[in-house]
Amino acid sequence: MTWPMVFGVLSLMSFQLVDSAFIGQLGVLPLAVQGFTMPMQMVIIGLQVGLGIATTSVIAKAIGAGKARYAKQLGGLVITIGSLGVIAICVVIYLLRYPILALLSAPESTHAMIDSYWIYWLISAWIGAVLYFLYSICRANGNTMLPGVMMMLTSLFNLVLDPLFIFTLDMGINGAAIATCIAFGLGVLLVSPKVYRQHWMHFDWSDINVSRSLADIGHIMGPAMLSQLIPPLSSMLATKLLATFGTAAVAAWALGSRFEFFSIVVVLALTMSVPPMVGRMLGAADTQGIRQLVGIAVKFIFVLQLVIAAIAYVSAGPLAQLMTSDQQVSHILYQHLTIVPVSLGLLGICMLVVSVSNALGKSYRALLISALRLFVFFLPCLWLGAQLNGLTGLFIGALCGNALAGVVAYLSYRRTMDRIEQQLAQQRSDQASAA
Repeated sequence: MTWPMVFGVLSLMSFQLVDSAFIGQLGVLPLAVQGFTMPMQMVIIGLQVGLGIATTSVIAKAIGAGKARYAKQLGGLVITIGSLGVIAICVVIYLLRYPILALLSAPESTHAMIDSYWIYWLISAWIGAVLYFLYSICRANGNTMLPGVMMMLTSLFNLVLDPLFIFTLDMGINGAAIATCIAFGLGVLLVSPKVYRQHWMHFDWSDINVSRSLADIGHIMGPAMLSQLIPPLSSMLATKLLATFGTAAVAAWALGSRFEFFSIVVVLALTMSVPPMVGRMLGAADTQGIRQLVGIAVKFIFVLQLVIAAIAYVSAGPLAQLMTSDQQVSHILYQHLTIVPVSLGLLGICMLVVSVSNALGKSYRALLISALRLFVFFLPCLWLGAQLNGLTGLFIGALCGNALAGVVAYLSYRRTMDRIEQQLAQQRSDQASAA
């Protein structure tokens, strides 16, 4: 279930990088417009990912408990409330664009371009959110092949359309958004009939308690949304700390972070493929199966990331020269590549535990782990390392922060599983007593 998502995530990341490269050729102003759009994009992504996590959790649990009709009704409910919710937020963002731009200190020179660009961008964001919800329903039902293949197809289609609309038709940055609209729209047209034919979504809610179902979804969705907003805030604080060492340090950190992102792409795919399996096992009260599944995933992540760290250590010199021509940046990046990747295995375990916690219905525990990782371990270790030994100490601090987060997250998961098993045993005891 994981490998299709690996290629899907890689294709999305590649499309975003190339998309930014095309826009970068248009000049400084379009790049600035894209920069001021990013915070609002994070809000919409936070909403769609939060609802996507909740979708996977509640539908997979219903399937595991043998409630097939209820799982289908939840699919229809998610598509409806997700589509309406995102379009409402998009309308609010556009109507309040000038106060938002003032809050972001955007110069007036960007306003005219944003007026036209945000219309197309918000439409593309809404279509992309609907497509993401359809992907979430597929994953909840155990199908990762369709989302993985469609991520690759839509990304490829977007890459083909980008230069056509941006340069050939001379639409500039608006052309990039229109190309995304068409690519995502094609994805919706291809995926939604398949989801409907598989009977994974049903729009007859006459025999369910809609408010109770929405409450179950919201219980997971709210904390999951907040979890999505924590990393950007943490990144801003880390960049502020790095800026004290100069622009070369910031540039090297950005390149190193990009390397890390590609290094943990398999982990990202696992955070999408494992939760539906956990949800179904939870619905069937198979806690032993959950422990075995998560145990296999944890061992795999740890070994894989150690191998990647070893490769990064051996090839750090040539890799740093390849990624930048600036010697100062290259030297700092070399330090980053020889120190930080060692901790990516434990970071990956932390990320997996967050997604598993959501699948177990422990969304507030997942939020707590995310907050602890960044604000109790990662950022304080960065600061302390920087104070003790400059940039080298900062990288060692990043390693220590990731390692502590992974260990604490795994111990937290073990305690969560113990409590769930105790609760299930108590329920069985009560049912036996009643019988």
